[in-house]
Amino acid sequence: MTRRTIAREIAAEGTALHAGTTVRMKLQPADPGTGIVFRRSDLGGREIPALYDRVGETRLGTVIDDGAGASVGVVEHLMAAVAGAAIDDLIVCVDGPEPPILDGDALGYLVLLEDAGFRDQAAPRRAVKVKKRVEVKNAEASAALEPASELSFDFEISFPTPAIGTQHMVWTFSPQAFRRDIAPARTFGFVHELDALLKMGRGRGASLQNTLALDGDGLRNPELQRFKDEFVRHKILDALGDLALAGAPIVGRFEGRKSGHAQNNALLRALFSDPSNYEEIAVS
Repeated sequence: MTRRTIAREIAAEGTALHAGTTVRMKLQPADPGTGIVFRRSDLGGREIPALYDRVGETRLGTVIDDGAGASVGVVEHLMAAVAGAAIDDLIVCVDGPEPPILDGDALGYLVLLEDAGFRDQAAPRRAVKVKKRVEVKNAEASAALEPASELSFDFEISFPTPAIGTQHMVWTFSPQAFRRDIAPARTFGFVHELDALLKMGRGRGASLQNTLALDGDGLRNPELQRFKDEFVRHKILDALGDLALAGAPIVGRFEGRKSGHAQNNALLRALFSDPSNYEEIAVS
């Protein structure tokens, strides 16, 4: 396979999940080898490669930065869509601190990419193949990658509310399966935590139209729920987006137990800390 970008520029506008401001975003074709690059048009065009070692924060979303004050937050949903569409080279131009949250899923971004169309590049596509098991743990949370012939996920979450409880999903990646099973899964949050988030300057763009709102033993907006096990599906969506910061597709089995953005990023750092953990291969 060759590297892939989009065929034409496409734009979208919406609300930033945490900042709560209106953000305008342009997705632009990029030359072979560019990778995925975020560009802050409101900061003079400063660019941040979408790579695991540019992650500076993982609370309430994955934030990448340039080490000099420019950052882009909540990149994981868009990165999941990029991975799901097998995009290798792309410029994401935003005039604010986050991409627009759209519907709180990855499907909105995927539809944008599909509307832009795809263009094959005159360069081979490479992947990162996991050669031995790598695992990170933090309290009850853990994440691991182990050798496999394709990218797959084995994820389990547990929350003390009947609306979620314990959910477990085993899922194998393909672009078709991503669009059907994972991309539509919306983000979620707890209503009782909203006041604290607002005081932190977070969650200002969350609404009953883009977030599954957990309130007590149920959902305040059950009409938005697309899957009974949507919560674990969204966790897989997040993990896929975080793994896309490897800079190339991962070939391996991901195992998550109550893990989140912090463990996902720590896992990539552990993977790449030892060259014997992986090898670069051509994608056939």
